[in-house]
Amino acid sequence: MKSCTKRGDTVSRREFLTASAAGAAMSMRAQSPPIPIIDTHIHFFDTTRPQGVPYPAGKGVPGLPIAIPETFRKAVAQLGIVGAIEVEASPWVEDNLWVLEVAATDPIVVGTIGNLEPDKPEFHEYLGRYHKNRLFRGIRYGNLWNRSLVTAVEKPEFISGIKELAAADLTLDTANPRMDLLRAVIELTDKVPELRVVIDHLPGLDAPAEPAARRQFEATLRELANRKVYAKLSAVARRENGQLQTDPAFYKPRLDLLCDVFGEDRVVYGSDWPNSTGNWVPYATMLPIVQNYFNAKGRAAAEKYFWKNSIAAYRWIKRDPSQPELNA
Repeated sequence: MKSCTKRGDTVSRREFLTASAAGAAMSMRAQSPPIPIIDTHIHFFDTTRPQGVPYPAGKGVPGLPIAIPETFRKAVAQLGIVGAIEVEASPWVEDNLWVLEVAATDPIVVGTIGNLEPDKPEFHEYLGRYHKNRLFRGIRYGNLWNRSLVTAVEKPEFISGIKELAAADLTLDTANPRMDLLRAVIELTDKVPELRVVIDHLPGLDAPAEPAARRQFEATLRELANRKVYAKLSAVARRENGQLQTDPAFYKPRLDLLCDVFGEDRVVYGSDWPNSTGNWVPYATMLPIVQNYFNAKGRAAAEKYFWKNSIAAYRWIKRDPSQPELNA
């Protein structure tokens, strides 16, 4: 009986098994359920309120005067987003309550990060009041609202407030990273080592080109990674010469650096909606940039980035059956 395979085309047993295993792996990936996504960085506002809004510039974002759970759901329909954490973008302390009331109306919101000033005399009262709501998962402090973490970490009353925040098992989200802010986070976590910190929009911070400054930048990141600090890989999309970059290769060096330093257990996903979408890039265009990058690392790493690590970082509240949980 003649073989259908030519002599020069003989397939070895090893080659056959390798090809079969690769095919099986591809088949398994094709059959794997989609990875659920928790977006850890969105904002709410309503420019139609009688008092208006302080952010952004009192006008909302272009084409979107109202950003609430309902409009967020529409923006992410069919994209696999099952939950979100609202990060406060208003300096008005009363908007903490407004956000919590809005969040309560829709189970897609699994937590909120509020706006309180730890160095203020009323901080203890406000923290106790808002922390009674289980959706309140921490506060935001950094380079916004004319505040400075660099200055604040030198104040004993600020450190006292942060210790109270950490004792309540809540998280500090920083705002708008710069090198001085990163060094301030190191000083803060030296003084309050039990504090969980999430550094937002870290891909937006350009690494210095000068070799010595670059080494210092990377050393600072490594020091942060040795603490209870998470890197929020949010606001990733960028324009070069006026053109939105969608090629994953464009983002790989920047994401590689942050992932290599912080490791797959300390990175979390965030979109910065509606800033990222209302200004210049649709959510459906932005999301694949990080999906392509993390899917290439394998499902385990992608799951950590898109939802598992956010549980450790924020202790968010599961409110819907579609929202994943560890060891489920």
